[in-house]
Amino acid sequence: MPEIRGGFHEAPASSVPELLAEAARRGVPAFTLSTGGRTDKEAFFRVVRETLPLDPPLSATRHVWDALADSLWNGLHDLDAPRVVVVWPDAGSVAEAHGDYAIALDILRDLPTSLADPRCTAGRRTELSVYVASVP
Repeated sequence: MPEIRGGFHEAPASSVPELLAEAARRGVPAFTLSTGGRTDKEAFFRVVRETLPLDPPLSATRHVWDALADSLWNGLHDLDAPRVVVVWPDAGSVAEAHGDYAIALDILRDLPTSLADPRCTAGRRTELSVYVASVP
């Protein structure tokens, strides 16, 4: 079984089922962002709205990156779970990220750090593990 570690990680797509199974075995809330290999802004916002806890909810027509980051942070923190796993199993190469995809990855990369920082969380930290798997 793979070890679930806090932070942002690029993982082989073949490891995603094992990561999700390990999260389930440990009782860790796990969310799967499936965009069908698309990495554009609309696809990312759609799957985040449909899959992840958000506070406040995001508009279906207004796509603002800062609002997404804040809503995700609040939604994940409000879960009141000590650990959370987010997996994006059909993303593209992290090394080749640009444009909207790079912004989406930056948000996913920053969340684990800020959710674990006791200064940002009033002492109620969340260990967020984000796994991004490249499309073969």
